[in-house]
Amino acid sequence: MTPTQRILVGVCTYNEAGNIPDLLGRILSALPAADILVVDDNSPDGTADRVKEFAASNAGETKINVLVRDQRGLGGAIRTAMNEAIEGDYTFFCNLDADLSHDPADLPRLVDAVRQGHDVAVGSRYVPGGRIVGWPLRRKWMSRWINRIARRRLNLPVNDASGSFRCYRVDKLAALNLNGETFDGYAFLQEVLLKLHRSGATLTEIPITFTERAIGESKLNFREAIRSGWTVLRMRPPA
Repeated sequence: MTPTQRILVGVCTYNEAGNIPDLLGRILSALPAADILVVDDNSPDGTADRVKEFAASNAGETKINVLVRDQRGLGGAIRTAMNEAIEGDYTFFCNLDADLSHDPADLPRLVDAVRQGHDVAVGSRYVPGGRIVGWPLRRKWMSRWINRIARRRLNLPVNDASGSFRCYRVDKLAALNLNGETFDGYAFLQEVLLKLHRSGATLTEIPITFTERAIGESKLNFREAIRSGWTVLRMRPPA
């Protein structure tokens, strides 16, 4: 990676103290030169303190920072991390879940796809080679339902619009109005892709294996799935 191609990896957390040290170590192994930003929604389990402890014991060229918010919500947390990437003049911004459902070893493949000319690389469960491990049938149905709505309603050229494992070209994010009226929660993930697609950005999908978390509780429930699907229906598809 050249000095002008800086990478920021964003991780959004709420009560992930049991997962975050392992995740940070695996991100460092996958992308040793990348900086890491953890955006924590004031987790009562001490997630932010675990990040600070890890950063102190792994001081080096890579910067590991934690930003604690008083708000709650995945959409706002990812938007905060994206703005930090823009303000920090990074070249690439990567995002992945904090629960180890996304394998950090796949990060280089996402970055390489963007380096090779795409504007966004989506880690996809729903292309050949992608799969889900450990989900019950109901969870698979909810995810498929949300993604089919997004693909058909918004005419998005991706099969996995709700997954958060992605790499973006930061200058493309900077051209969007991320701080305008935006949807929150998981719907923010579809909205970002929609805005990028409208702007002419090129999107590609990289197959990944998604593994259900072993520690902690999932933030996605049936109510959030319904809310996300309904929100997608309210979005305006590209002309």
